[in-house]
Amino acid sequence: MSKEVLAVVEIMANEKGVDKEIIFDAIETALATATRRSHDDELDARVEIDRHSGEYETFRRWEVIPDDAQIEDHVGWYIREMDAVDVEPHIEVGEFIEEPMESIDFGRIGAQTAKQVIIQKVREAERKKVVEEYSKRVGEILTGQVKRIDRGDVILDMGDNVDAVIPRNELINRETFRIGDRVRAYLQEVTFRPRGAQLFMSRACKEMLIELFKIEVPEISDDLIDIMSAARDVGFRAKVAVRANDPRLDPIGACVGMRGGRVQAVTNELNGERIDIVLWDANDAQFVINAMAPAEITSIMVDEDGHTMDLAVNDEQLSQAIGKNGQNIRLASELTRWELNVMSESDMAAKHETESKDQIETFVNALDVDEELAEVLVSEGFTTIEEVAYVPAAEMLEIDGFDEDIVAELKQRAKDALLTQEIANEEKAAMAEPADDLLALEGMNPAMAKQLASNGVITQEDLAELDTDELLEYVDLDEATAGELILKARAPWFE
Repeated sequence: MSKEVLAVVEIMANEKGVDKEIIFDAIETALATATRRSHDDELDARVEIDRHSGEYETFRRWEVIPDDAQIEDHVGWYIREMDAVDVEPHIEVGEFIEEPMESIDFGRIGAQTAKQVIIQKVREAERKKVVEEYSKRVGEILTGQVKRIDRGDVILDMGDNVDAVIPRNELINRETFRIGDRVRAYLQEVTFRPRGAQLFMSRACKEMLIELFKIEVPEISDDLIDIMSAARDVGFRAKVAVRANDPRLDPIGACVGMRGGRVQAVTNELNGERIDIVLWDANDAQFVINAMAPAEITSIMVDEDGHTMDLAVNDEQLSQAIGKNGQNIRLASELTRWELNVMSESDMAAKHETESKDQIETFVNALDVDEELAEVLVSEGFTTIEEVAYVPAAEMLEIDGFDEDIVAELKQRAKDALLTQEIANEEKAAMAEPADDLLALEGMNPAMAKQLASNGVITQEDLAELDTDELLEYVDLDEATAGELILKARAPWFE
């Protein structure tokens, strides 16, 4: 029988393309299963095949269990620890005691049992092999043939009995496929499932756009040009930001190609999606100006703290800057990762005037200065009391008409105003009372709720918006309890 075993292993390993060890394991499992069934499952068995000779041995085995364990099924499979130590003094719970027994004839094992076990093992090996193979290719564009359409999802035949799915929401708008069409898509994820490896692909992600440019533009693959970011309104329009690593190279021209051939090839693959190539710039404001093309920006107001920019354009270009259904401004925001607000020059001037009036009024009231001096501060770029208090005195001395006495007095008044405001905030916080929903939250007590309220956490929603570290700054809890409390506060989010 040893030659028969080796022959089966050789044939199945070659036919299925899986490791011989997998086949040996499958046969061992089949023999062990058949051995158990020949004894009406009253004993457990293990089979060991010699990988070189094909000869095999069978062992009856007992799993060591605690003395007080309750056994309901397969009583003959187990042995209590107090009995096991009589056989092997150093045995531990969970280990096995074995003794040789007569082996079942390989040619006489239940054919169906052997076939099922071996097929199952081989299929598992094939699926794992597919997962390993395709996991290395996540992030690539692959080509498959349309096998079927299932409720809008496109199922692709990737060859070698491997299927991939493009979910309906990962397809480009308005595109349709027929059975047998060859389709390119971006491999996003590979998962292992009982029925086989599952490949998830997309034609709608921005990575698909980036990878297509890498294919069409050799300079990108050669690291002469970098794609810095991309944004898509799938099926309609996209923006791609590029920069050259060689100053002699025109990155936009290289991506567009001779007579637009390269960018047109990408557009054709994406079902006619219009693509704008944008020059990336290290200066955020200039990058935004480039991203807003074809609209021309006349002025920009940057809010670093809020990470927003207000953009002004000529009144006649406002609709172009916004784009159809806000498309241009939305794509530019996604591309630059800044929140962009576009408005006409007249609206920008009105907004600037309103903000200036508010800032002047703030300085007049907080610093107890006249309107003329407050206007000077605003015109010099001061927007908050904190800036007046903490900007280096040397910078303020550069303002016309300011001497050391004026600067020192302004800075002292600003610090006094901030101190007064802080005291008022602390008094307000100390008087704050927790809301009923915070008090009623499971795990909350009145003292903790009061402590939270004094730090501005008044409602259950306020608590839900904290992270664990923030909560631990306010109350004395262990990390696990703090996390559980936040999860309870967030429960309404998931209802």
